[in-house]
Amino acid sequence: MKPLTWMKMPFSHEVGWQDLKVRAPSIPTLAWCLVLPMSLLPPVMVYFAGTHYGDNFMMGFADREWRFITTVLFLAELLTFFIMGWIIHAVVNGTEQLSISYQDAYLLAALAPLPLWLSALALWVPNLIFNALVVLAALGISCSLIYHGLQALCTRQNLDVATISATYTIMSAGILGWGVLLAVIWAY
Repeated sequence: MKPLTWMKMPFSHEVGWQDLKVRAPSIPTLAWCLVLPMSLLPPVMVYFAGTHYGDNFMMGFADREWRFITTVLFLAELLTFFIMGWIIHAVVNGTEQLSISYQDAYLLAALAPLPLWLSALALWVPNLIFNALVVLAALGISCSLIYHGLQALCTRQNLDVATISATYTIMSAGILGWGVLLAVIWAY
C-alpha cells in the first residue's frame, strides 16, 4: 500500500480499508509486524527525552526512573493492543446496528494507535507545549481512524449515529486506560 493511501485512511472510509480487509493480516502478524515494532518507538523516545533533556523539558523530569517507566510503557502498549481489540469487538457487536469480526477488530486496534506512536517522534524537540500539541493532533487522527475504520470494516453500514457512538465508547475506554497508566507512571 502506498504511503499516500495510509495518510488518507483517517479521513475516508473508502481509501485503503478494503485493500486491508482483502489482505486480512492475521492477529499474530499484526502483533509481530506492526504492534511490536511501533510499540518500541514511544518508550525509546521517552527514555531519550528523559535522559537527555531532564528538567529543561519539565520540572522533575530528570529525577525519574526511566528504565522502569519505559519498560512498563512498552508492556502496557502491547497489552493494550489485545485489550482494545477485544473492546472494539465487544462494543461494536453489542449494538444491534453494527457487527465486526475479531480479525477486523484487531486490525483496527493495530491501526488506531499509529498516529500516537508516531507522535513520540516529536520528543526530538525539547518543548513541552509543542509535544502536547502533537499528541493532541495524533489523538484526533486516531479517533478519526477508528470512526472511518468502523465505517469501512463493519458489516452493516450507513449508520452514522451507531458508528459515532461506538467510536466514542472505544476512545473513552482507551483514554481511560492510558490515563490510569500515566498516573501510575507519574507516581514513579
